[in-house]
Amino acid sequence: MDAFADWLFVTLWVLGVLLTLLPFVPATLVILFGALVHELLVGFRELSLGTWLGLGALALLAMLLDNVAALVGARRYGAGRAGLWGAFLGGVLGLFFGVVGVLVLPFLLAWLFEYLSGRRPEEALRAAWGTLVGLMGGVVAKVLVHLAMGVLVLRAIF
Repeated sequence: MDAFADWLFVTLWVLGVLLTLLPFVPATLVILFGALVHELLVGFRELSLGTWLGLGALALLAMLLDNVAALVGARRYGAGRAGLWGAFLGGVLGLFFGVVGVLVLPFLLAWLFEYLSGRRPEEALRAAWGTLVGLMGGVVAKVLVHLAMGVLVLRAIF
């Protein structure tokens, strides 16, 4: 049963890391769920309290990074509230159009919303670029944190 539990965690961890690339999917929770299921299967004997606290801290960090990175990128490039809303809406709509939609629609709608809010086209373009840079930076940061979460658990179970 231990080998099955170990590989089940690895599978859910890899799935969680891959799901990080999709916006609005709770990939962090998939990884935490994988650790919990693993421990249920082995009788809560492999992950210490310190490991659980580390996982919790990393999960909070992942959620914080996701939100802060987009805001920092957008603000650094001059995006306003309109650009952030456009990027958010573009991310939601982009889910229906695959990977290209997830990358293109947030940028396009951030530009459109900034433009419609009264910015000149080049200002709106700069703000949209900042929003996209921030969103992508957040994804990269979350992938790194999710990798760290898996390594933390793997060190405890293997």
